[in-house]
Amino acid sequence: MTDSVLPFPPRDQLPGKVYLIGAGPGAADLITVRGARILARADVVLHDALVTAEMLELCPQARKIPVGKRSGQRSTAQVLINQALVDCARQYSLVVRLKGGDPMIFGRADEELTALDAAGIEYEIVPGITAALAGAAAARKPLTRRGIARSVAFFTSSTAPNQPERVTLPNCDTLVQYMGGREAIATARWLLSHGHSPTTPVVIVENISLRNERVREMRLSELEQGLSDCEGPVLVMIGEALAPRPGN
Repeated sequence: MTDSVLPFPPRDQLPGKVYLIGAGPGAADLITVRGARILARADVVLHDALVTAEMLELCPQARKIPVGKRSGQRSTAQVLINQALVDCARQYSLVVRLKGGDPMIFGRADEELTALDAAGIEYEIVPGITAALAGAAAARKPLTRRGIARSVAFFTSSTAPNQPERVTLPNCDTLVQYMGGREAIATARWLLSHGHSPTTPVVIVENISLRNERVREMRLSELEQGLSDCEGPVLVMIGEALAPRPGN
């Protein structure tokens, strides 16, 4: 059963418990065992747009509420998601907030945990495989490499509402840009203008872990031309650690 976000009347008993669960990069069998076990007991599941139908089959008994956020598309406002979590906890015993990847990496967990804290609702966080690790596995490219790369940074160009987007990248050996398809040109230009070589290796992974997954290798100079042909969620990995291994 799938519903839109609706208010719930408070019940005359202690509130339920909320679990923020990382669904992983997409494939249903990449969720953690703990996450799957909790899903199988959930009364209600508030899930992201990127959570697949196969993943939701792990909780056939639960009421399902889509609260998806997709870049460039109309989506549920975060303040409404926060309130829905609180309302659901007052109506149900076991509430799951199912997020793509890991809840603590670009998952807006801070806003949701703040709302639950303010309402005095108990919660637990179940980590998931974040896109950077799944993307590296899909491309068979370690993000660290002895003698070449010993630091990794995850970043995104997305900002809070009413704040201008800005390109300021960390100084690390390997850079991993989440939701990087639309910002590829700006990212490449910033790096090139700050001394990175045009031949710096770049790996693009689209639709990580799904049947339509696509992995591409290029150079930073090519990334500057943009990624207009990408249709699904895109991860951009940049750095010398991503160079082909000897014999490849």
